[in-house]
Amino acid sequence: MSKPLSTILAAHPLVILDGALATELERRGADLNDPLWSAKILLEQPELIYQIHLDYFRAGADCATTASYQATFAGFEKRGLTHDAAHAALQKSVAIAKQARDDFWRDETNRLDRARPFVAASIGPYGAFLHDGSEYRGDYTLNENELMDFHRERMAALIDAGADMLACETIPTLVEARALARLLNEFPTMTAWFSFTARDEIHISRGERFADCVAEIAPHPQVAAIGINCSAPRFIAALIHVARRVTDKPIVVYPNSGETFDAATNRWQGTIACADFGPQARAWYDLGARVIGGCCRTTPEHIRAIAMRARSDEKKSVTL
Repeated sequence: MSKPLSTILAAHPLVILDGALATELERRGADLNDPLWSAKILLEQPELIYQIHLDYFRAGADCATTASYQATFAGFEKRGLTHDAAHAALQKSVAIAKQARDDFWRDETNRLDRARPFVAASIGPYGAFLHDGSEYRGDYTLNENELMDFHRERMAALIDAGADMLACETIPTLVEARALARLLNEFPTMTAWFSFTARDEIHISRGERFADCVAEIAPHPQVAAIGINCSAPRFIAALIHVARRVTDKPIVVYPNSGETFDAATNRWQGTIACADFGPQARAWYDLGARVIGGCCRTTPEHIRAIAMRARSDEKKSVTL
């Protein structure tokens, strides 16, 4: 079974994830005003995705999360792609990330005090396909079996493409987490991290208690880490406390900038709360998080701030 998180954590105190992909594509001039969102760029500008993966590795990330968050068979086929073309596009997301990783690792100067980075295939929620902000509400009505059917073929394609693990991320509702956890049983050599979106310091987006979600999902033997992503930084400390009370699995956190996404206008609104990402990440580490990165509106510079602080602290501890 592929276990990249535990492999790195056996040698280093922290796994550093990458930051945002879609909003970083927009920051670099890509037009994502489209139901496919970042998956549109897989079809139009794959070289830009490659460059962003490479920039995150250079910033210190141990992981590239693939551009498959909003890439689905249903979404691509709605756009007019054949089934085979949709399959190829999904697998291209893994190939791009692997190429960036291999090119980065080929330079021996990049290997100093670093673990070999890995590729996590993003499994975004059903709400991402709907492209209406549902991943922050979870107000869709598919049952557990229907959600398994929606995710199954995409998960298989990404695994077959050679992803090191899965990132089942931005999950707004417990029923979808259950569906994804059951699907993992069909791919027994694959591990995944599970991360939910939160509405506050107690509840995930649909309203279930985060503690209940962690208690139910974390015991699955293929769940390598569990936590929160694309939620406001102000919620993270309390949610780490909640998770640590009910699981010994590594806690993963990668919040967004603190702004709120308005699906009606396709704009982020509110106040940025990630200006001190290095100190914030250190505080989350001290509380018990062991897998830390950034989500929407974070950049390679945010990941660099985490990496510089974490690796400086690691060197000091070794010296002492």
